[in-house]
Amino acid sequence: MSRLNDQFDYMSLDDFEELLADKPRDEKWELIGGRVVKMMTGARWEHHFIVQNMNFALSRHLRESGSPCRVFTESFRLKEDELDSSLLPNVIVRCGPMVPGATSLNDPTILVEVMSYGSVGRDRVEKWRVYQKLASLQHYVLVERDKPVIEVFDRAGEAWFSQRLIEGLDATLHLSSLDLSIPLAEIYRDVLKP
Repeated sequence: MSRLNDQFDYMSLDDFEELLADKPRDEKWELIGGRVVKMMTGARWEHHFIVQNMNFALSRHLRESGSPCRVFTESFRLKEDELDSSLLPNVIVRCGPMVPGATSLNDPTILVEVMSYGSVGRDRVEKWRVYQKLASLQHYVLVERDKPVIEVFDRAGEAWFSQRLIEGLDATLHLSSLDLSIPLAEIYRDVLKP
C-alpha cells in the first residue's frame, strides 16, 4: 500500500504498527480485522463518566474478591496478529499476570464498548467479528451512551450462547465469569437521572 488515503484501507498488523509510528500522539487509530480506522478524539463527557464508572465497579469488585484479574481502559491495546487487529476497547478485563512492560494484550476475559451514534456499526459488527474469535473472551458488553440500555454477549464453552438486553436504571448487569453484578444506576451514575 502506497498511502493511507481514507478510513477504508487495509493492511497487516506489522504495517499498521509502522504507520502508527508516524502519526501524531493526539491521533487514535485502530486496525479492525485488517481495516485501518481513524478514531475520534475528545469523546463526550458522558462517555468518559460511563467508562470511569465501569472501571470503578469492576476494579473494586476484583480487589475485594482477591481476583487475579485487572481492568484496563481506553489507551491499552488489544492486539491479535492472526486477526490483523490492534484495537482500543473502552474497558478490558484480563485475568492472570502481565509481562513486565507490556503495552498490549491478546487474551481478554471481558470487553466493554460504550457506543455512540458514530461508533455503533463498528462496535456491533466489525469489532464483534474480531472479538468473538478471541478464545479467552467470556463477555462482550455494549453500553448505550445516551440511554440505560446494555447488550451482553456471553460465551458458553466454545460457542456464544446468548445476547442479553438489559434496560432501565433499576436493572442489573451480571457477569458470571467474575460472579459480579453491577446496577445500571451505578454504570450511568452522574450521566442519567433516575
